[in-house]
Order: sequence, then C-alpha cells, then structure tokens
Amino acid sequence: MTIRVLVVEDSVTIRTRLREVLDADPDVEVVGEAEDGRRAIELCDSLRPDLITLDMMLPVMSGLAATEYIMAHWPTPILIVSSSTNRGELFKTYEALAAGALDVMEKPAGDEIDGVWERRLVSTVKLVARVKVITHLRARLGSVDSARTPPERAAAPLPLSGKGRPYRIVALGASTGGPAAILQVLHALPQEFPLSVLVVLHIGEPFGAAFADWLDGQCPHRVRYALEGQRLDAPGVFLAPLGRHLIVRNDRLHLTDDPERHSCRPSVDVLFESVAREYGTAAIACLLTGMGRDGASGLLDIRKAGGFTIAQDEASCIVYGMPREAILLGAAASVLPLAEIGRTLAALVRQLEVFNQR
Repeated sequence: MTIRVLVVEDSVTIRTRLREVLDADPDVEVVGEAEDGRRAIELCDSLRPDLITLDMMLPVMSGLAATEYIMAHWPTPILIVSSSTNRGELFKTYEALAAGALDVMEKPAGDEIDGVWERRLVSTVKLVARVKVITHLRARLGSVDSARTPPERAAAPLPLSGKGRPYRIVALGASTGGPAAILQVLHALPQEFPLSVLVVLHIGEPFGAAFADWLDGQCPHRVRYALEGQRLDAPGVFLAPLGRHLIVRNDRLHLTDDPERHSCRPSVDVLFESVAREYGTAAIACLLTGMGRDGASGLLDIRKAGGFTIAQDEASCIVYGMPREAILLGAAASVLPLAEIGRTLAALVRQLEVFNQR
C-alpha cells in the first residue's frame, strides 16, 4: 500500500528535494506540498495524508502550532525535518514532540555521503507512517496541562522491595513518543521525591542537545545531563548525553563510548544492566513507549535481581515496541498506562518509607 505524504517546507529547494527523494520510492507518493503551517492544516484536512514531513520554522503559522492543531483535529503521523539547532528552536522541536509529532531528523546539509540521507529519510518515513497516532487535545484546550497527569486517585497496594529494603534509584528508558511520556512521568512525581532518576531517551543528534534544559523548565524537578564521575548523593533527574552510554557504579555516574547496542548509544539496556548489578532489590525501572527492543533484556535483569519493573501498556504507548518486547520476556512485574506510572513510582517509595518507620 502506497504511503501518501504531505511535505511542509518553506524552502523551495528543500521542498523539491524531499519530493524527489520520496517520489523515487515506489511505496511512497507525495500528494501535496505546503509552504507554511496554515496551508499545511488546510491540506491535511482535504488530503488526509498518511504522513506529514514538517519543518519547525515556517511563515504564517509555525510548525509547532500546526502540529498542535493537526494532532487535536486530524491525528496524523508527523516527522519533523528540521535544520534548527539553536536553543530556542530546539525547544520548539521538543514542544512539537510533546504535542504528538513522532520523530525528528535533520535536513540535508549537502555534504552527506551519496544516498545515505536519502535512504534514511525514506526508511524513517516508512517506519513512522505505520504508527497509529492518538488525538492530542493541547490545541483545543489551549494548555500544555492537558498532557499532564490527571488528578491523583488512591493507589492500589504495591509490593515492597526485597525484605522491605528502601528503594534507592529509578531508571527510565524511552524512544519514539518518549519526550511527552517522560515529561508526564516526572510531573506525577512529588516535588520532594527522594530518589535520583536516571533517563535514557533515543533522540537523534543534534536534536537532543538541549533536551535536559527544556525538561528542567517543564517539570518541578532539577534535570541535567549526567557527568562523568558524578556522585548520586542528592535527588534529581540525570539524562544520558547524546552519543554516550550511561551506567552507574559505586553510586557514581559514568559515561562510556562502548559500541552501540541495538544501534543505539545511549542504550537503555546498558543503563538497566548496570542498575541491576549496582542496586538489585533497591532498583525501580520503567520501560516506556518506543520502537525496537532496547531495554527489554535490561528490564529483565533488574526483575531477576529483585527490583521492581514496569512496562507502559499498549493503549497509552505511541509505539508499542520496547514495552511489548519486555512483556514478552516476562521482564515487567507491572504493566501500567502512562497516567499511572508516575503515581506508582511515588507510591512505591512512600510505602517503603511508612514500612521502615514502623
């Protein structure tokens, strides 16, 4: 079945190249072109494409505003194709990913090896077009709060860690759909959450360069990129930097240039395996939305070591890939909708505090 694509790009040169590359593949057809966000909305309504390639910096209406409107009214897989790498423009890219855009890749710079960028564009379009996207209400409600966690309700009883020992660390892994999922989990954690949270997110270079800064401004917790040798002696959220594996050893963070795992560096599996070795029964880990299987075997290692493991459920995943692989391995002690995960992490820690005060 042919994938029908709407190309949204204000540069005639880039728009023409996108069309040429996509139309050259027999499984892809460019059915429309738009030079601004407002025209993109009009064509999305009339053409109902299978996928939209979307620039962020557009005249009349920005790519972010177009994303919010499209995902609220005609949910369509969106692949951001952008050359924006300064801080402000990167923040808009993260906002678009949080509003429902699925993935991001760079525009051609002109110095690529022949065919490499073109093949990656086509393969990414084919992957993203298969995703069944959901309605995002941000544009209708006019507030980012609609993407945040619903009001708290009473949590079901949860198991204590092995022999009632306190949990000491939380590890999260995510890929496609991860920016919004990570933000929602962190929003649900109380401001005084006492544990360090380690995060691996798959996001392509150079687009992850300011993600920690953006997340820091979006949630009530201190968020920063992990540093080599940093001690875990205070609560906070620590992200794996671009192109480096994140591991933990002797209560310190370490960064490595070891080979990619599942074509990923940083890799969720690499982090989870180190957490299993270092913390065992004192670890909590959660595998969120994403393509592929990175993190599944690492989550199983943590469960085998006695830690508490969570996989996001299918209904709330943007892409039910990584969590599905973990569930098939028996790695998840609990399978939860995204809206329940942050509250569950808080409840696990809270129950242990109560237990240890008895």
